Amino acid sequence: MPQDIERGRLQQLQASGATVVEVMPREEYHTEHLAGAISLPLEELTARSADAALGPDKQRAVVVYCQGND
Repeated sequence: MPQDIERGRLQQLQASGATVVEVMPREEYHTEHLAGAISLPLEELTARSADAALGPDKQRAVVVYCQGND
């Protein structure tokens, strides 16, 4: 289930090996993105593209980020 997390928690997750994936359009990613995040635009997201971007480690935590409009 998706949940919001605070910046401090995100930093803890990254420090413990989590991968941060930004699913916003590539243009937005190039303009501004979270440090250490990889780009995997939602419109390009498939099982194959996710496997290629994330690799074989299925136990590693993945944080998915999309800038909200609220």
